[in-house]
Amino acid sequence: MSIEENKLRQLVYEFGDFRLDAGKRLLTKDLGVAVPLMPKAFDTLVYLVKNCGKLIDKDELLREVWPDTIVEENNLTQNISSLRRALGEKHRDNRFIATVPGRGYKFVADVRETDPETREEDPDLSGLNGDSTDPTAVRSIDRIDEISLSRPFGTATPSSRRMVVLALVAVLIGVASLGTIAYFVWPQTKSDVRPLVATVAVLPFRPIVAENRDEALEFGMADALIAKLSGGDSLLVRPLSSVRKFNSIDQDPVTAGKELGVDSVLDGTIQTWGDRLRVSARLIRTSDGKQLWTGQFDDKFNDIFALQDSISAKVASALEISLRRDSSKRATESVQAYQLYMNGRYHLSKLTAAEIKASIPYFEKAIETDQNYAAAYTGISNAYRVLGISGEMQSSEVIAKSRAAETKAISLDGDLVEAHISRCMTLFWFEWQWKAAEDECRQARTLDPGSASAHSSFAHLLSNLGRHDEALSEARRALELDPLDLAENALLGQFLLHAGRPDEALAQLKKTSELEPNFWMPHFFASSVYAEKGMFVEAIRESDEERRLTGVNDIPFGAYALAKSGWAAEAESQLNELLELSKTRFVPPYNIALIYNALGKTDESFTWLERGFSEHDPKMTFLKVEPKWNNLRDDPRFVDIITRMNF
Repeated sequence: MSIEENKLRQLVYEFGDFRLDAGKRLLTKDLGVAVPLMPKAFDTLVYLVKNCGKLIDKDELLREVWPDTIVEENNLTQNISSLRRALGEKHRDNRFIATVPGRGYKFVADVRETDPETREEDPDLSGLNGDSTDPTAVRSIDRIDEISLSRPFGTATPSSRRMVVLALVAVLIGVASLGTIAYFVWPQTKSDVRPLVATVAVLPFRPIVAENRDEALEFGMADALIAKLSGGDSLLVRPLSSVRKFNSIDQDPVTAGKELGVDSVLDGTIQTWGDRLRVSARLIRTSDGKQLWTGQFDDKFNDIFALQDSISAKVASALEISLRRDSSKRATESVQAYQLYMNGRYHLSKLTAAEIKASIPYFEKAIETDQNYAAAYTGISNAYRVLGISGEMQSSEVIAKSRAAETKAISLDGDLVEAHISRCMTLFWFEWQWKAAEDECRQARTLDPGSASAHSSFAHLLSNLGRHDEALSEARRALELDPLDLAENALLGQFLLHAGRPDEALAQLKKTSELEPNFWMPHFFASSVYAEKGMFVEAIRESDEERRLTGVNDIPFGAYALAKSGWAAEAESQLNELLELSKTRFVPPYNIALIYNALGKTDESFTWLERGFSEHDPKMTFLKVEPKWNNLRDDPRFVDIITRMNF
């Protein structure tokens, strides 16, 4: 037998009720029902099955499954958990995969190798469990809609072989009554044929009557359903930040789905009438606009939680997935507290100082209504932290209020991902406790590996610590999960700059501006990149554009560029504006120090850096990686500050 023939014989394995076709990247069970797996989980299973009975240590698995990437052990742990759920293993069941503590994993089930020369051919479903090198993979996926996944595809039973033979004979001789034969040969189902869906977006719900619009309710319903559908292994759900812009009354869901790059879209309308809540929802396949499920609800508003449970359960059924066990867990039993929280979330999402300040009373009233509402405490922490980072509040006040809120949230619900992300960010930006911050970010990722926010937050921490390869890996993973998030797209540009890759940074920032021309953040970062490249005219232009879009500009990259380009008087003028402003409100000392440094006034720069250190200015976290400080890195005073910050 040739090497190629021997390789082919290794492609198909059977164990228990499962059949694994590595060549087609297909796992099936129970006479041909496809089992969806994420690509790396599938690769992990193939390697374990091929080495059944052998202990595979964790390092070996990491090398084989991620040959060109440095990843953490947590990725492997998540894959193993995903496989155990897909194979139907219960806690400590280990019928298929056994864990050898401290060492690795072993595939313990009996594996039967199927000879490809004698096995019957399955319909080509390659691509369901990851990328395939087969150029017909796309065509194969299109065929899913033509073949019921409940049909008994060729498995090693005499009856199933007869079914395949009958179907093939019918095609070959052109029997017009193939449908009649299929009726008796294949079991029938009551539901339409469903494709396996890997990604879904829940759009903001729309009002039935435009004049009675309640955007907080519309976004809140989408937010709640996103939370209930998220966190599983067989479905990726776009976060609210990605779908936020698709909230127009006449939004076409198929168009939104294609822009979001998802397989299906959950679209709906919502309206309150007195104490009644009327909701209609539909699940639509993006590829052809086919409606996979629809439902109408007319309930009392007090039943909104049960309504959300019902919609998420029906969507999961239509997608043939299982919800997380805790998906029905409720953050609060108080509808009034929930309404207040939704309003707070809505205002906070606007990300302007006025709207963020407006969100805080809603979160506070939600807590007054339900003192055990962990998510509301997280909302307060997020609001204060963003105000502190933007220079609207003193760090000392932010630390006290955010720490108290985060501690309370975690004590109420230790599994609340957002609470751990919030704690990570406060430890990072304001307390400069790098190891503790990293631990919190890792905990958030462990709780929900599919959280784009967890990956993005961790990326920011890693970038500012100078761990650039890890930071870029986390940032790109966040964008895989949330490709249209404007802030995450722009932040990747900043991370690239700090990693010493300014040209790539500019390309990323231009791409972000194309997504939303009126978004200020890419102009802010582009000003910094151009200044670093010595393109000061372009830096000043981008800084002016940021000022136009935001109405404020106390972040000094434009002034820095003016000073470096020889326009010292203009730079001094902008510096004096900041100094005057600092008499009436908080202005980050870091910003003033940066302009002094550009002007060549080193002593004044260090005076303001010391003030930034004493006041725990969050901008000080950039000292290690911001290249505009490179001229001072050998100065003992700079080294001393870096040392005291525990970098």
